[in-house]
Amino acid sequence: MSKHIIGRFVLLLVLTVMLPACSVPRPGEPPYAARLSKSADEPVAGGMITYGYSSPFQGIFEPAFCEGEDDANVLDFTTEAMFTVNDDLSTAPNIASWQESEDHTVFTFTIKPGVRWHNGDELTAEDWKFALETIASPDYTGSRYYSVEMIKGVEAYHLGEAKEITGLKVMDPYTLRITMNAARVNMIDNLWAYPMNKKYFEGVAVKDMPDSDQVRRHPIGTGPFMVTNIVAGQTVEMKRFDQYFKGKALLDGITYKAVDSTETPALFADGSIDIGTVPRDAYQAVSQLANAEIMVSPGLSYEYIGFKFGHWDEAEGQVVMDNPKFQDKRLRKAMYYALDREGIINKFSYGLGTLIETPIPSSSWAKIDDAQIDTYPYLPEKAKTLLDEAGYLDTDGDGLREDPGGKKFTIHYDAMSGGKTAEARTAAILQNWRDVGLDVRLNGGALKELNDFYEAVESDDPAVELFNGVWGLASDPDPSGLWRATDSWNYPRWTSERSEQLIRDGISPKSYDKEFRKQVYYEWQKLINDEVPMIFFSERSNITAVNKRLQGVTVNAMSNIRDPQNWWIKEMN
Repeated sequence: MSKHIIGRFVLLLVLTVMLPACSVPRPGEPPYAARLSKSADEPVAGGMITYGYSSPFQGIFEPAFCEGEDDANVLDFTTEAMFTVNDDLSTAPNIASWQESEDHTVFTFTIKPGVRWHNGDELTAEDWKFALETIASPDYTGSRYYSVEMIKGVEAYHLGEAKEITGLKVMDPYTLRITMNAARVNMIDNLWAYPMNKKYFEGVAVKDMPDSDQVRRHPIGTGPFMVTNIVAGQTVEMKRFDQYFKGKALLDGITYKAVDSTETPALFADGSIDIGTVPRDAYQAVSQLANAEIMVSPGLSYEYIGFKFGHWDEAEGQVVMDNPKFQDKRLRKAMYYALDREGIINKFSYGLGTLIETPIPSSSWAKIDDAQIDTYPYLPEKAKTLLDEAGYLDTDGDGLREDPGGKKFTIHYDAMSGGKTAEARTAAILQNWRDVGLDVRLNGGALKELNDFYEAVESDDPAVELFNGVWGLASDPDPSGLWRATDSWNYPRWTSERSEQLIRDGISPKSYDKEFRKQVYYEWQKLINDEVPMIFFSERSNITAVNKRLQGVTVNAMSNIRDPQNWWIKEMN
């Protein structure tokens, strides 16, 4: 299951101690390429493997209701979306291809004939229409309504004012026409792309679906593997689905197993698990195993240090920039140059990391080349010069700078507890700023527990001035949701007229010209890079370990479960 389908934005602030990030590719090796097992042998069929996941799963095995990675991993083996996401994060046809009208409001989708559900039923346009109707239902309790709300007639259906969705029309068993409310360049990226077997769910009310046998105990999909047995929260056993439309998988089956993250190295060492995401604290131990390979891909998330420019006006539903503390751009840039980001990654993230300077994923087609922007290397002397120019001087000789008015200048910093190196890492960040004369102190004298941190940042607690977080992103580069004045998740509370205009331009009719849209996002990244509304620390990475006997595994920014029908087992000497 493509992770971008889980949510338009996986907008989760997560623990600030980073996962190890990408290693640098060798000359001639394409960036972020999956490192295949070093076997020149021909693939062979047969055998079972185990995928390990470091926590119990919820057991909601239907994309329309699934909420977390724990269940989505199973769906990556058992389900297929109408569309797929390329390595550059662009959307492409999979089960369905499409044509759109000249005004970009009517989409005609053609579904491949002969695609089978695990119970033998053929996938039809009715199944996709049924999934869209389920999510639009007044009784739907999941979080996917955003992915159907653009369809004409959905609002009336959702409010119970209409019995049908006027924008949905099945033309024939393999053709679905969808009419949208308005043109939007990233419509396909946002549209719900997972069908539901209409016959299989017959008689099940939408409100009862999340707890139904069809979702919890006997889920079916159209993917290369089908579920045969579930032990709640512990294991999911899957076998090869021989009618898979892309051809039979090579493996006989896969067991998905919840494991204790502290036991990950031992489980890989003795062959109990063959593939899985490596927890940060287990990285070093797993990377030293003779029978395992480490595969790295850029994640769709980044760590940042945000400045608080103001607060959220609940009544007006918009950002108010009323905090003058970080008004001078030279101060913000100085704090960027003062940070030894690479050194901190080397010391506290096992020497692995990818520095970033903008909030667009490095794997995205819209990412600007670093040669066109400032990369903010560790230059403490430049930081000092900028602070001098801005009037932040040490007027009393105590080694710490006063503000331009000569008053004591202290900045409060917030970060979350968690992880073995959280405190030491935070101390190193604060020391970097103190080395250039800035008195930056941990707010309240200690790292905050996760829920306390959320509450303080989201509610714009006046004590929060500088905060360390991580954002997860979707595949489309549209900054809407995080960066507009009307976005409640705009936690720095920063906006500008130029930024707002560029964000609008990025989804305007002109942006149906992809080159135009790319240039818009280049300009937006240049603006963000120069204005420094936040310090972009590094891009998170996905770290996967694979037993060397398991061949054909590839990874990218979306998932480490890609084309599992091509995985196979090599007998090791």
